[in-house]
Amino acid sequence: MAKRKNKLGGKFFKTALLAALVLAFGGIAAEAQTAKPRDPAEPAQGKPQPKSLPRPAGRVARTTVDEKSMRALIAKLVACGTRLTLSSWTDAKRGAGCGRDAIVARLNEIAKDSNGKLQVVVDKFESTSARTSDKAIPLENVYAILPGSDPKLAKTIFIVSGHFDSRPSNVMDPEADAPGADDDGSGVAVSVECARLLSKAGANGRGTYRATILFVAVSGEEQGLLGSTHLVDWVKQQGYTMGGMLDDDIVGADPAAGAPHRVRLFSGNGEIDDADSPSRELARAVEEIDGRSAIRLIFRVDRYGRGGDHYPFYKAGLPAVRFTEPLEDYNHQHQTPRTENGIEYGDFEKYLNFTFMGDVARDNAEALRQLALAPAPPTSARLTGAVTPHAKVSWAAEEDAERAGFEILWRETSEPRWTVYDFAASPGETVLKGVSTDNHFFAVRSVGKNGARSIAVPTEMERRPTPQPAPGKQ
Repeated sequence: MAKRKNKLGGKFFKTALLAALVLAFGGIAAEAQTAKPRDPAEPAQGKPQPKSLPRPAGRVARTTVDEKSMRALIAKLVACGTRLTLSSWTDAKRGAGCGRDAIVARLNEIAKDSNGKLQVVVDKFESTSARTSDKAIPLENVYAILPGSDPKLAKTIFIVSGHFDSRPSNVMDPEADAPGADDDGSGVAVSVECARLLSKAGANGRGTYRATILFVAVSGEEQGLLGSTHLVDWVKQQGYTMGGMLDDDIVGADPAAGAPHRVRLFSGNGEIDDADSPSRELARAVEEIDGRSAIRLIFRVDRYGRGGDHYPFYKAGLPAVRFTEPLEDYNHQHQTPRTENGIEYGDFEKYLNFTFMGDVARDNAEALRQLALAPAPPTSARLTGAVTPHAKVSWAAEEDAERAGFEILWRETSEPRWTVYDFAASPGETVLKGVSTDNHFFAVRSVGKNGARSIAVPTEMERRPTPQPAPGKQ
């Protein structure tokens, strides 16, 4: 018995000693993580402290968002029974054509209040995919165009989009019900509400937009991103330059406790190694405009294994991002309405959170407003100065009487967001004295006299080939 007690006592002592060591080293590790970094100051004399222009006045107020009209539009879309792309385009009461008619009617109402500024267009085309049985089928997109007022920037276009087609469990079944309240009646409602908010502001003389804004409801998303793929071509055919595309898809529900939460904003990093694609820069701009309390940046092109209407733009190298609700409920997506084992399936209005959806509408509208008020982004941004004590940032830009200048941005290579390093009144080269080219990424953006910022343009690095041994001399 005494030996057994000694063994137990020995085990207890070893366990206690191990726990003490874990706590001790854990405390050291935690302290190391919170300790102030001990790097040389960069630059040694301290970075410039440029005066920052305030953001544009006249922010879109949350109280101006009309949740009732958003709810009414979604109810009309759901009442169509299904809006599957393969369903009828001519039946006024059921099918894709029914959904189109509801959207066109609402946009025409908004256009009447815009003093003729908003132009409603139905774009008819054909497309083919595996989900059309490889047969060309008719499709239609609905556009509301708010032309820009600046002759130099009116051919720059910013887009907000939702898709009005819906789907049941079987994406090839045009007879089954597919209410599509959240996917994507919510995104359509956000796009249409943005049209109301921004065209109404312009009509009331509270400001006009330098660039053109396009409010879109596309079809064919569930059949393979058909409407948005066509939209990429339409934008080019109309001679527009893409300023940015905001895709709102599944932005109507927020069932978790503590709602409303932040909306997720997805952006891909492109084919480069430093996460600075045009889409990523658009996402950063949206977050800076709307705030971190509203936007949750997700640094991936889309949800795992899923796709959305921003993708054709992204793959074309154009700035495009996706808004999606915080926590999806897959019982209410891509499901034919039914009840099984006590679980109700189906994408119905009753699962929506219109407070959250109204927040998303306001976030989209304010981002569009500021981006459409901004000067054109700079071009030909370059970083030189390798193997020297000073980084050199250069860029070009056309003349713009409404531009105040440019903000030079930098960030640690491990940081997700830019900060302002300096301000320059004109294009050219700025030397960042005492700043290494190695430790940061750099970008430049235009700043209007009204305080609106363009999306950032990352600098391209000076490429120096690494010395290699001559062939056969290794």
